[in-house]
Amino acid sequence: MQTAMLDNHGTTPIQFSRARTASTVAPTPIRTQCSTCHLKDLCLPCGLNTNDVERIDALMFGRRRVKMGQTIYREGDKFQFIYAVRSGTFKSSLTLKDGREQVTGFHMAGELMGMDGLASGNHASAATALEDAEVCAIPYAHLSDLAAANGNMQHVVSRLMSREIVREHSLMMLLGSMNAEERLAAFLLNISQRMKARGYSATEFHLRMSRAEIGSYLGMKLETVSRTFSMFQQQRLLEVDKKHIQILDLDGLSRTFDTRVQ
Repeated sequence: MQTAMLDNHGTTPIQFSRARTASTVAPTPIRTQCSTCHLKDLCLPCGLNTNDVERIDALMFGRRRVKMGQTIYREGDKFQFIYAVRSGTFKSSLTLKDGREQVTGFHMAGELMGMDGLASGNHASAATALEDAEVCAIPYAHLSDLAAANGNMQHVVSRLMSREIVREHSLMMLLGSMNAEERLAAFLLNISQRMKARGYSATEFHLRMSRAEIGSYLGMKLETVSRTFSMFQQQRLLEVDKKHIQILDLDGLSRTFDTRVQ
């Protein structure tokens, strides 16, 4: 089921797909501007000058609250928006032929979702909130028009697409050249770096995804994920309390994976 909403211009429908298992209400649009956002150094305006950021502000993005379990787009949905995560955590996933879910990424505040729809005009994956969250819905048609008229904005759009390529390459490296211990260590270090970039602790954080979702993303069975967490705890690399993680030895965790893929 999808809920159609109008953007701040009152003309363009913004589609939010409701998760089948989630009981949610239609999110309320809130006007937002990149220039006043605390995440502007991580998100769309990163590296732009004041004039270019003002041009982005003129697009008048709508901010949307998303409940835990709500899906903002699904595989096959028409591509209209790029979504910037303002708060909370999302997962991207595909549905395999046998009905199983394949997690393809996790997205935190300041990161963008929805670029998978650029190639065909339809989203190739689904994006689901792992906790109550907020997103900014960026109309791609408006952003594309702005990029065509402005060289700096064209560079921004190119940079956004390159991020997707880098993310896909990183996943291929995890799945193709690392063993289970290396995969989980690399995953935790990646989360650590992303938390640090947002001003949070690099060594103590709460994972919003389940062990099963981590396993799906890393190509590991659930029991292997749990066993590897236990092994890292026995080695005094981590303290684990359900989803709460405290990294005791960052350097030791870094040494877990092979230097040839660092």
